[in-house]
Amino acid sequence: MQDPALQAATASEPLSLEEEYAMQRSWRGDRDKLTFIITSPLESPPNMGDATHAGVADAPEKMIGDINLFLLPSESENDSPESSTGGSEGSQVIGEIEIMIARPDLRRQGFGRAALITFMGYLVFYWTSLYSEYNLGKPTQMWPHGKLAQMPYELEYFRVKIHQSNTGSIRLFEGVGFQKTAEGVNYFGEVELRWKDDGGFLRTMRQEDFIKAKDGWMAMVLKYVDKEPEEQ
Repeated sequence: MQDPALQAATASEPLSLEEEYAMQRSWRGDRDKLTFIITSPLESPPNMGDATHAGVADAPEKMIGDINLFLLPSESENDSPESSTGGSEGSQVIGEIEIMIARPDLRRQGFGRAALITFMGYLVFYWTSLYSEYNLGKPTQMWPHGKLAQMPYELEYFRVKIHQSNTGSIRLFEGVGFQKTAEGVNYFGEVELRWKDDGGFLRTMRQEDFIKAKDGWMAMVLKYVDKEPEEQ
């Protein structure tokens, strides 16, 4: 990623090829990171149960960006005695989201919004598994009788940090429910926006035009959450 404008928009530093490879290895193995490649839309909607073939929908020429999640310990608990010993019951984490549409000609066309909403739906739906995996990489705390215990981590909120001049990205996140914090612009010229699920995010997603067709993974999720509680 050598485009100065893209580096400024994403608050990224230019990396050498070896540094890029090292970063990819880190993303592959670290439990506190999650990334997906954003590709251009399929020529026709897939049917439920269709097989996905590597190198077809995700061929290099179809890749248009990426979207990432970083899991971080809650800032409100960093100074607590438990934070240095592996956390305490009910310890929380923050999910920081980053998104990039690399090709300038494909920006402001709805791809970022579609990717963001789908990604957030995935995070909400699979959150228990995601923070359980994250917790496996955290230090353990010794409980009575010498028993090691891994403590649960819960989501406090999702956040994003965007340079104040990047008004398009700010509007994108505000459009899906993120709100600016009271702190305003920080030392680096960034504003922070936060979002927390009110319990109805997956159900409201059906209002999005790109989901109404009821195709693919998201349709399966919506069908699941439409069931009565006793059927789930």
